[in-house]
Amino acid sequence: MEPTAKDNTNATILLMGLRRGGKSSICKVVFHNMQPLDTLYLESTSKPTTEQFSSLIDLSVMELPGQLNYFEPNYDSERLFSSIGALVYVIDSQDEYLNALTNLSMIIEFAYKVNPKINIEVLIHKIDGLSEDYRIDAQRDIMQRTGDELLDLGLEGVQVSFYLTSIFDHSIYEAFSRIVQKLIPELPSLENMLDNLVQHSSIDKVFLFDVNSKIYVATDSSPVDIQTYEVCAEFIDITIDLDDLYVENERTKGAVASGRDKELKSISHLSNGSILYLKQMIRGLALVALIRNDDVRKGSTDTNQDKSLAIIDYNVNLFKQSLIKIWKNSRLEQPTPNGGVADQLA
Repeated sequence: MEPTAKDNTNATILLMGLRRGGKSSICKVVFHNMQPLDTLYLESTSKPTTEQFSSLIDLSVMELPGQLNYFEPNYDSERLFSSIGALVYVIDSQDEYLNALTNLSMIIEFAYKVNPKINIEVLIHKIDGLSEDYRIDAQRDIMQRTGDELLDLGLEGVQVSFYLTSIFDHSIYEAFSRIVQKLIPELPSLENMLDNLVQHSSIDKVFLFDVNSKIYVATDSSPVDIQTYEVCAEFIDITIDLDDLYVENERTKGAVASGRDKELKSISHLSNGSILYLKQMIRGLALVALIRNDDVRKGSTDTNQDKSLAIIDYNVNLFKQSLIKIWKNSRLEQPTPNGGVADQLA
């Protein structure tokens, strides 16, 4: 059976790479919350598989087995590459990668000809087994060799993004967040709205997360600190775990079981004076903010903190209303896509 992208409005990511490069492990960890050590028992993928989830956009991630030749007559490769938004190629940094780079260049040459708008993303994967110096050397070498290969093919104008990733830390989520953001047409509007929220709410950093995958579909324009991202991402799991643990009565328990028809909100005061704030948005999204204002640091009264949080609540609700409008407008411009995964926060 030939692998073909879905003919709908889903933003499709094509996940490719040689055998045993880590593609299946990435999908299981990011989209199924599998523990990284459990991926050691995964068998090699023998046929194309697709992951789907509905967030601000309806996203499909198609994994193609590394041992298949996609340029045989049996496969409609031209249709496949012309209908995807991003090509994500996984390179095993702990293995000899020269064959992978040759394969990558061949795929880029074909994909770019049939789809010049495609985003080319390279994951330099399994860096957890490398020293810090070797990671940098491997990244530099792979980038240089890829550039030389594309130059030889007359493709020096093709833009390729490189990410150092591992399933044993948050680097894989950070990489997929940046990849997914390139497929969201409304991203500039979202970033502007989040910047306004930060400016008027004494927020230090804010993320708009897809709850299931821990991918952030948008953040404000300030640089992303990986430790801040990790704290905010883990706060989602803590909030959901506690929400499932503490149910007030049978009616609430039934609501949780039927799909969370209550709005989820959580606030946590950290020992360093910071505040973590989570508020449910729409379609499996949650806004998570780190609040580090001077009032909190100086040990302000509970009344002042309550007033600050009340202002943040008000502004976040305004953001949510605007988010709903953006999503509805995007639906009006496109036919309703088929399929999708049920929202965790809905």
